[in-house]
Amino acid sequence: MSAAVHPVVRALLDRGADPDAEVGRADWHSLWDALGAGALARGEAVALLASLSTLRPTPATAAAFARSLVERAPAPGITFPGAVNVVGTGGGPRTFNVSTAAAFVAAAAGTPVVKSGSRSRTSAHGSYDLLDRLGVPRTRSHAETAGALDRRGIAFTGDFVYPVELAALVRAVLPLPPGPLVGFVNLLGPLLAVVPVAAQVTGVADRSALPLLRAVADAAVPHPVWLCANTAGADELLGFADDTIDTGGTPVPVPRTSGSLAQLRPVPDGELVEHFLDVLAGRGTPTAVGVVRLNAAAVIRAADPATTWPAALAGAEEAMRSGAAVGLAQRERTGRAVAVARG
Repeated sequence: MSAAVHPVVRALLDRGADPDAEVGRADWHSLWDALGAGALARGEAVALLASLSTLRPTPATAAAFARSLVERAPAPGITFPGAVNVVGTGGGPRTFNVSTAAAFVAAAAGTPVVKSGSRSRTSAHGSYDLLDRLGVPRTRSHAETAGALDRRGIAFTGDFVYPVELAALVRAVLPLPPGPLVGFVNLLGPLLAVVPVAAQVTGVADRSALPLLRAVADAAVPHPVWLCANTAGADELLGFADDTIDTGGTPVPVPRTSGSLAQLRPVPDGELVEHFLDVLAGRGTPTAVGVVRLNAAAVIRAADPATTWPAALAGAEEAMRSGAAVGLAQRERTGRAVAVARG
């Protein structure tokens, strides 16, 4: 580490003596400036990420971290009225791609969905991994996202929505493997994506992180965020566990169903696409279909909180039963094939 350690890094390392010490937005801006200028040594980058991931900062420091990044991001110059972003923090027990399935079902039921995501970190397949297997493209700009949304009512964004500073910070630790160092960044990732939707539904695997994530959402995300958690530690609503939805106001009660995590386990690679499409068509296990329906209903309700659970669940069920959801997924796959052929 350099002799002159950046004040942010020093403050985080000194939290053993003062766990409540806070880092403000101006300090974070200073750190990002140093990173951009190449003035942050690898040792400092490693210490920064390791410190954040080993001992979570206070909600105020996390909020300042996120707000500083949002303030540096280019304005999208466009909005997606009525659309919802559904994305999870990752972590917890491994399940199949519930949030991606819920995105297709909610979109097929009439709620525009702009979904951000990532590659797998703790699950068998992240949303990017699944989309690649399906042959569904990710958008490369907000304008491209708007076009996809207009055509089909659903769009999957690429990495352009995430702060460039985070990618630069991860590159700064190379050749060390970044995986063990980026837990904090991964936790906040869904709230750092610049996706100008009307609302967001974010699954949280670690319920202890809810106060921190609520502080970040309130400080850095310009639209309402529903944080969904449960006693089973999955980053989606389950129905058969004690689910909670934190809206920043009155908690939203969640309908109870039956089931078990065993029926949500990921399938082998060779069965991934077929299993996913079967669930969208309502042909999966009752638990898998029910969990996707519940999460799609949450997306529908986040777009319009006046919609009741029975109405939202009925809309999601019809989208699956009628074939609209699996048909939407198949059209997305066909669109990709056509685009590749024309290219």
